[in-house]
Amino acid sequence: MPLDHTLQKHHAPTCFRDRAAFAFVKFLRFFADVFFARRYGHRAVVLETVAAVPGMVGGTLQHLRALRRMESDRGWIRQLLDEAENERMHLMTFIEIARPSRLERVLIVLVQGTFYNFFFLLYLVSPETAHRIVGYLEEEAVYSYTEYLAGVDDGTYANVAAPRLALDYWKLPADARLRDVILVVRADEAEHRDLNHRFADTLTAQRN
Repeated sequence: MPLDHTLQKHHAPTCFRDRAAFAFVKFLRFFADVFFARRYGHRAVVLETVAAVPGMVGGTLQHLRALRRMESDRGWIRQLLDEAENERMHLMTFIEIARPSRLERVLIVLVQGTFYNFFFLLYLVSPETAHRIVGYLEEEAVYSYTEYLAGVDDGTYANVAAPRLALDYWKLPADARLRDVILVVRADEAEHRDLNHRFADTLTAQRN
């Protein structure tokens, strides 16, 4: 399924930090593809437990930075915490569609713990690189949800009824289906992509 102009946006790497971030995300994508193959419901459950980490880490560290410097956070804290909450709602929605296996639950603990500590340290050293990584991760998320959507459309995955939580959170109609959920989640991921690339651009400009 082709992406429209808004969804297919890609930030071309322009410096070493960007290239390193892009390569790192492609490395993670390779392992996700190998492990999950085309089990997109399970992929969403596991990866959304990780996707909710950056916003919380970034929001916390921006909060502490604003306190130390006694200056405005420029609205970043709320945006990052909102992103973390939104990603958590993605998880709570897909957990109703694809229950993780015991192996996947173990994987969640290991990957989340590793990624949290890695991202925390990276944000302390190079917040612009951290945001760039998230921007590229969200680009991959948009692509993955587009593949998931194509699978629903061609009958590979059942277009089941949307969970009640999704109806309430995204204010979807009572007869909404999985396809409708994927569309709104994909739109969220595109917003997170643009937000994090914008933060990375701002921090890079300040550094330079």
